[in-house]
Amino acid sequence: MNKKKELAKNTIIIFAGKVCTQLISFLLLPLYTSYLVTEEYGFVDLITTYVTLIVPIITLELEMSVFRYLVDSRKDKEETKKVYSNNFIILLVSLLIFSVLYLIVTCFWKFDYRFLILIDIIICTFSGNFLQIARGVGRTLDYAISCIITGASTILLNILLIVVFKLGAFGMITSIAAANGLGALYLFIRLKMWKYIDFKRKDKKLIKEMYQYSIPLVPNGISWWIVNVSDRTIITAILGAAANGIYAVSNKFPTILSSLLGIFNLSWSESAALHINSPDRDAFFSDVCNTITKLFSCLGVGMIACMPFVFPFLVNSSYDEAYYYIPILILGAVFNVVICLYSAVYIAKKMTKQVAMTSIIGAVINVVVNIGLIHFIGLFAAAISTAISYFVMMVYRHLDLKKYMNITYEKGLVVKTVLIFIFAIIIYYQRNLYLDILSFVVVVIYSVIMNKDFLVASKRTVFSKLKSLKAK
Repeated sequence: MNKKKELAKNTIIIFAGKVCTQLISFLLLPLYTSYLVTEEYGFVDLITTYVTLIVPIITLELEMSVFRYLVDSRKDKEETKKVYSNNFIILLVSLLIFSVLYLIVTCFWKFDYRFLILIDIIICTFSGNFLQIARGVGRTLDYAISCIITGASTILLNILLIVVFKLGAFGMITSIAAANGLGALYLFIRLKMWKYIDFKRKDKKLIKEMYQYSIPLVPNGISWWIVNVSDRTIITAILGAAANGIYAVSNKFPTILSSLLGIFNLSWSESAALHINSPDRDAFFSDVCNTITKLFSCLGVGMIACMPFVFPFLVNSSYDEAYYYIPILILGAVFNVVICLYSAVYIAKKMTKQVAMTSIIGAVINVVVNIGLIHFIGLFAAAISTAISYFVMMVYRHLDLKKYMNITYEKGLVVKTVLIFIFAIIIYYQRNLYLDILSFVVVVIYSVIMNKDFLVASKRTVFSKLKSLKAK
């Protein structure tokens, strides 16, 4: 029970911090579209996408290795200092090598804001690294505060640089870099990182071990990037930009589910690392997997049941075609929930090679199925290829993990989940108001019954917190 309370507490704290940054793209969209011309916004969006790919490659996913090793060294101050010190050695050397190569390449290949983009990459690298350090040493609240600082700074700086000073794309890139810099600076000062850094503590053995852990995560990260971005690339190349716009609208809805999962996964990966060797490990992991699978499955099917009512109000009629791809993409997002639950177990056991291998398999399946079907069924190919790739990854990881631990699910959970999704999806495509109302009612009742224990526990927690606040 203490483990579950700890997991819930960390999830709530991280949610408070991450939700503001997750909402930034929605809050600032009217500002961007009003003050930036299409070319500027498209350029910055492309740069942001590629920065998310480049940063983990520069450091070879060092930040994930630092997080995992700091979790193990929490009770050993000397070991913590050693991890800190070697992390900074690797980080500084990696950034120096990248910067030199970047400046050489940009001497021949010149593009707008290339020096500002280099600064942005360097700052984002430090920001990502410091955030994982905060998680590794158990400073979850400071992690959340840093995210809030970054999110609030992004909004304020965008308004100042884009609206007031009208700096366009330059102002947008500058605000992103500066906001990440402020969040990183807060963590550096708050965690007093300078006290733990001693370059004399260089340990070649530890550096080798950290790289052995993190390097397999690089192809994993690239594979996830391929799964998420290849669809758009293939659609644009074969069906055109207009089709990609429709698909982008479809993807907005399952992204909500993925964002919520990402927030939970930050605290889950920490709990998994802390309790991977506990005597009651199998029971704890099974309990969490059951709870989260039921919760997110019901959120997914609930979104499908709600979509006929909210879609016409959220999406312009010219994008009506996007309606038909949403259930398949949501189904894929639900498969991804289980994948991420298992991924945290692999990382906790330091089995990152298996994470990379399964992700590569998923990426290959996604590309092959998409290209093979897109000429015949159009945008359905992109949605189906995503769902299939996630399904294969989910099944493979479930079977593979049985070699190392016993994660069991409640009897009948899989059958119930499959049946409720079939029911909701069949009615979804009928586009009949009365059937939609029936579907919504059935899904709500089903969701309450399936998550009864979770809802009761949440209610007790909220009421106990309120009572304690009143007592104070």
